[in-house]
Amino acid sequence: MAVLARSSSPSSLSKLLRPHSFSSLRPFSSCGADDQRVLTIETSVPFTGHRIEPPSRAVDTTPGEILSFFRDMAMMRRMEIAADSLYKAKLIRGFCHLYDGQEAVAVGMEAAITKRDGIITSYRDHCTFLGRGGTLLEAFAELMGRRDGCAKGKGGSMHFYRKEASYYGGHGIVGAQIPLGCGVAFAQKYSKDASVTFALYGDGAANQGQVFEALNMAALLDLPVILVCENNHYGMGTAEWRAAKSPAYYKRGDYVPGLKVDGMDVLAVKQACIFAKEYALANGPIILEMDTYRYHGHSMSDPGSTYRTRDEISGVRQERDPIERVRKLILSHELASASDLKDIEKEVRKEVDEAVAQAKECPMPDPSELFNNVYVKGYGAETFGPDRKEVWRGGCSWHIT
Repeated sequence: MAVLARSSSPSSLSKLLRPHSFSSLRPFSSCGADDQRVLTIETSVPFTGHRIEPPSRAVDTTPGEILSFFRDMAMMRRMEIAADSLYKAKLIRGFCHLYDGQEAVAVGMEAAITKRDGIITSYRDHCTFLGRGGTLLEAFAELMGRRDGCAKGKGGSMHFYRKEASYYGGHGIVGAQIPLGCGVAFAQKYSKDASVTFALYGDGAANQGQVFEALNMAALLDLPVILVCENNHYGMGTAEWRAAKSPAYYKRGDYVPGLKVDGMDVLAVKQACIFAKEYALANGPIILEMDTYRYHGHSMSDPGSTYRTRDEISGVRQERDPIERVRKLILSHELASASDLKDIEKEVRKEVDEAVAQAKECPMPDPSELFNNVYVKGYGAETFGPDRKEVWRGGCSWHIT
């Protein structure tokens, strides 16, 4: 994003560490979080378009929004670090895919849309849930399989959900959320409610056949859907160049326009999502490729250092970290002091620690919940116990006398 001092000299590690020009079109002075003056900031690098003219690099924002970006991304980062510790303590079981490093995508996207717009994503879904208005308690309770979780403790890490905010969940099957997202967009077009759906997937899922099949149907029907490829450059442990003959994912739609975005620049993500929403409502689907990076391995079972070097990871942290970019922006423009930002981080750490402690005290789901939310009520599904004395029908269980 547009930060305001030059980065250190270009790294030779890889193309992941491109140097970025830090410039502002309109300098501004010290102001508070409630300051809503419009500021215009230039993105770190230009957008690259496929079959479309890219949006302007000049992004309108406010001091209050920039400070909220810092806090929101810091909260997401701290939540994922806490989830790492809980997993290692065996309080989180099963699969767990962390999002640290990619926070700018979730935060920038939310800044561009409303809760009426739908989001559906893969199993790397914790931070997107927070962005949709979910609470830390709901997140940690779900991760630990507790009753107060966002899916009542029955979804776990990969299946966060928030219907009231049009968040249609994390999905464990690679790429399977894309056809579902196009279905949500079909309903939105049918209802004529001027909303869109953002369907997120990773570079590893970009080669899935169902992605192309769904995109073809979406283009035929001019559905208001934005396919967002979160390209963190590794599908599990496989580098993009080893898995894709053409890793220019924003061009993969062929007949569908696309846009490549610096996914580590929260303001660039915001600008791209505003642009994509306007386009999709008027014309149909568009692809956004978010050039981003994950610091953890693919999942908690992956150390993340066997297929990439530690120097590469630390280099991305130093050159492109989304939180540090916003920190530099804030300090350069004197929106807050370094001490103020440290205080925010301390508050965030305290909130996360309190939510973890509270989630640990939440009860497990009652065993009676086992058969709920499996079949639609009233459709005649029956389940008998081994003694055939207990029957379950359409969401209700009772004893036969």
